[in-house]
Amino acid sequence: MLNSATAMSNPAHYKYASFVVISTALLVGKEKGLALCWVALVKPRSDKIMATSSVLLRLLFLLLTLSVYDEFGGIHLFFLFNLKLCFSLCFSLCFSHSAVRVLGAGLGINYGQIANNLPSPSRVSVMLQSLNVSRLKLYDADPNVLLAFSNSDVEFIVGIGNEYLQDMADPAKAQNWVQQHIQPHLPQTKITCISVGNEVFMSNDTQLWSNLVPAMKMVYNTLVNLGLDKQVIVTTAHPFTVIGNSFPPSSGTFRQDLVQYMQQILNFHSQTKSPFLINAYPFFAYKGSPNQISLDYVLFQPNQGMIDPITNLHYDNMLYAQVDAVYSAIKALGHTDVEVGISETGWPSKGDPDEVGSTPQNAALYHSNLLKRIQEKQGTPAKPSVPINIYVFALFNENLKPGPTSERNYGLFYPDGTPVYNIGLQGNLPGLQGNQPGIVYSSASNINAFSIFSLVIFVIAYLIRP
Repeated sequence: MLNSATAMSNPAHYKYASFVVISTALLVGKEKGLALCWVALVKPRSDKIMATSSVLLRLLFLLLTLSVYDEFGGIHLFFLFNLKLCFSLCFSLCFSHSAVRVLGAGLGINYGQIANNLPSPSRVSVMLQSLNVSRLKLYDADPNVLLAFSNSDVEFIVGIGNEYLQDMADPAKAQNWVQQHIQPHLPQTKITCISVGNEVFMSNDTQLWSNLVPAMKMVYNTLVNLGLDKQVIVTTAHPFTVIGNSFPPSSGTFRQDLVQYMQQILNFHSQTKSPFLINAYPFFAYKGSPNQISLDYVLFQPNQGMIDPITNLHYDNMLYAQVDAVYSAIKALGHTDVEVGISETGWPSKGDPDEVGSTPQNAALYHSNLLKRIQEKQGTPAKPSVPINIYVFALFNENLKPGPTSERNYGLFYPDGTPVYNIGLQGNLPGLQGNQPGIVYSSASNINAFSIFSLVIFVIAYLIRP
């Protein structure tokens, strides 16, 4: 339920509340209006209801604005001499907030924490809910994070580290892990998936490879025994290097040394109706061959693309070609009933001199263009009717990650909550203290500021009219 505390923690709710106050006050009188607005503010049970009622009230306000007459039946002088302001106000009220609000919808983000300067999970919770982010992926099952997001609409993938795979093959240890890390948070926190291990096949440890499927099966069996298998699925995230051949996409195959493991994993996914997750980074391909690969092709920019010579399907970006290569590899092992999801993709804003293309401009283009496709619920050329579940990497720059400079610069945001680059998201990171102002950022901040200013002028003029 959206209580008053929740409403006051979200800047979108501030705008919603103020709009309800003003609109209802003007329509039915200030006293009744304030009472109705309080009911409207605490009644909605989700952002979807809030957004719908907000749009309806905006349209009502538009009709009110266009039908304001004085006692003599003429258009009020305020509107006669301020038509431009009136129409700007109406347009921005009806459309600007709704357009910005929806940008984060459907967006999944990896929330890594290999850093010593990140904001607390409770502050991150406020920030991400104001961004309208609906899905988060963790690399562990941090109880502080899961608790901070309780009673929210955010869905979680939680992770089990590679170091625990051998333990997870033991029924008692698997049950203990689920009862300790998952069960206490349900149903308040929406944990929908457990990723058992991460990029296991990046390692050369064949014993680790062998532990993966038994661990996945035992975690799943534990969920079944506890009656949680209908709400929590089990999977694992793979590096794109599990694909031995990716061109053309229709000829995609798994590496030969991994086929036996992939067959077992796909059988598991088929039986449990869980997705095959892949970490796909076109950046790596471009960095390795910048003279052979078009930058526009990897950044979703307008380009000639490429045509699969076998299927004649046209690809205008590398990420979708990579996903279809995975689908082809899965089909080659006899499965057409397993969906592919992208558990990681991203572009660094900074890198070492040899990390070609790692700039804020390229990172902004990659993520903003990808976000548009997520909003459009696009499928790939080979699976046009199947939207891809995508998690971008990552939420914050993580200053303690080892490796090249790029590894510490994949974040959409700096630890203080400011965006590394602008991709059109709107959100709020509250201050460290309750009375300290937080950081607000918005691609439509100028429009929203003008809307509020116009609204204030309108209300004053209306209330003091002759």
